[in-house]
Amino acid sequence: MREIFEEILGKENVFQNEPMKNHTTFKIGGSADWFLMPQNKEQLTQIIAVIKEAKMPFFVLGNGSNLLVGDKGIRGVVICLGKQMDNIEIFENECYVESGALLSKVANYVQRQGLSGLEFASGIPGSIGGAVFMNAGAYEHEIKEVIKSVEYMDKNGEIFTVSNGNCDFGYRTSLFSKNDYIVLGCTLTLKADNPCEIRKRMDDYTSRRTSKQPLEKPSAGSVFKRPVGYFAGALIEQSGLKGYGIGGAQVSQKHAGFIINTGNATAKDVLDLIEYIQKVVLENFGVTLETEVKMIGEF
Repeated sequence: MREIFEEILGKENVFQNEPMKNHTTFKIGGSADWFLMPQNKEQLTQIIAVIKEAKMPFFVLGNGSNLLVGDKGIRGVVICLGKQMDNIEIFENECYVESGALLSKVANYVQRQGLSGLEFASGIPGSIGGAVFMNAGAYEHEIKEVIKSVEYMDKNGEIFTVSNGNCDFGYRTSLFSKNDYIVLGCTLTLKADNPCEIRKRMDDYTSRRTSKQPLEKPSAGSVFKRPVGYFAGALIEQSGLKGYGIGGAQVSQKHAGFIINTGNATAKDVLDLIEYIQKVVLENFGVTLETEVKMIGEF
């Protein structure tokens, strides 16, 4: 397989037994059998065809920001759509973005062009592809608000473009996550505004995020989805679990909705802590916390 992968991608973009802790914001995870970095949609299409022909399982990775990878790693192939596929093109008040572009990069880029609408996403540590896949959001906003259309690849390697109304966006879900489609890029519809005013709003969000979230430690962001009528962080804090830890995993003292890696956490530590939190919150409030963090690989 190495020869085939290298023929398509080049040697510099093919890795074997690659530690996934180097590719997740949690800094946790065993090795992937194969780690591939296509440089464009054409290479991705070829790689998908090869993988399917070989009947190899595969997982598509963005910035690894909402992910917990098992300690035993990932069997099969990880396809990384990262900075090699992060082009941004502006057309008046619309912007086409490839899936590998970081939300922070896109938000800052459009701010400089005097385009508003992505201020809320400027501090989310993920890629645009991952954001569309899970309809990422913050501060009462979601990415679906600025999506005009999404370009994606289905399980057969066919490429389609779908309008916002057909993306089936919901709370942390979409057409793409429900069907395991690969987001290739999207067109955003933004609004013209003064770059200085846009920057002020971005700075405000950054200040709020820095003061309330444990950005100084590795994490995967908010661990749990927001239960209807509640806030997960508040339920965890009211359960007395702030600072509670198992192994190297700890409920953040700064924001109880976050689990941080204090330096040597394993995936098992995090998983055990998640299950303990769920158990205590259920006992105290009768609320079942559902994880927002995606778990892949062998635990």
